[in-house]
Amino acid sequence: MKQRVITAIILLCVLALVVWQIDTPVMVALVAFLSAVASNEIMRCAKVSNKFILTVGTAFSAAVPFFASPVALSPLVSPEIWDKVISFAPQSVYVILLVLVFLLAMLKGYSHTSFEHVAVSVFASVLVPFAFSIFVRLRDMFLNEQFGIYLIFFALICALGTDSGAQLGGMAFGKHKMSPNISPKKTVEGAACGIIFSLILNAVAFILYNHFANYRIDKAGTTILILCSVPVSIMGMMGDLSASVLKRNFGVKDFGKIFPGHGGVMDRFDSVLFTLPLTYVIALVAFC
Repeated sequence: MKQRVITAIILLCVLALVVWQIDTPVMVALVAFLSAVASNEIMRCAKVSNKFILTVGTAFSAAVPFFASPVALSPLVSPEIWDKVISFAPQSVYVILLVLVFLLAMLKGYSHTSFEHVAVSVFASVLVPFAFSIFVRLRDMFLNEQFGIYLIFFALICALGTDSGAQLGGMAFGKHKMSPNISPKKTVEGAACGIIFSLILNAVAFILYNHFANYRIDKAGTTILILCSVPVSIMGMMGDLSASVLKRNFGVKDFGKIFPGHGGVMDRFDSVLFTLPLTYVIALVAFC
């Protein structure tokens, strides 16, 4: 417990630094670091032993967030110059090249590299960093940067708030198992409490945003976000369950050990990687 508390305090200090520097490359660098570690954790849990694939996949994962926005490196690199770098080739080209490189590595190291290793590595090196890069995409997708930052916290609240509320609600009222074969401790009552808790936290966050932000969210936008907090919260729970399935398939308790007492990056961000993409879709459809 002492180790978990110390780690939690350190993580809160890091979060405070990121919030302070959220409009600088510091935030992008942290996202890139988390992306690289998460990708590496999945590949290692899947027992990918090809060091070339591990190295290239981890490096690719670290690079993806920097290509999420023309202002990702501002003010170090001007948006105009970085936009030319990003638009040099479609992102699909880089993904195709990565797959080809992995397949060639499989041929060279066929004795210890299976196609399953390649498939897992592609998933970890492409989809995981894309989800992490949405932190940067949301921050920079609106002229009103404050709204983009608010949407980041909306996704975080739907993930972490739901998880915390579900744990507390399950301890207090849990009777009916939600998914006993995947996560025996999760209950239907806990899930309901998690959604309600997330809804309350998002309502509070909305009130604070409209009080302090330069541009307020209108009634239509408010209605959309409050209603969407329910499906986004549910998606967060699906992310948590999906991570549990992966760990069962890999035969591991935690994805990693980077956070003592808390596991790895994927253990902390599994639900966030599901709420961020859905929040991004909502932002594209409803607010762009």
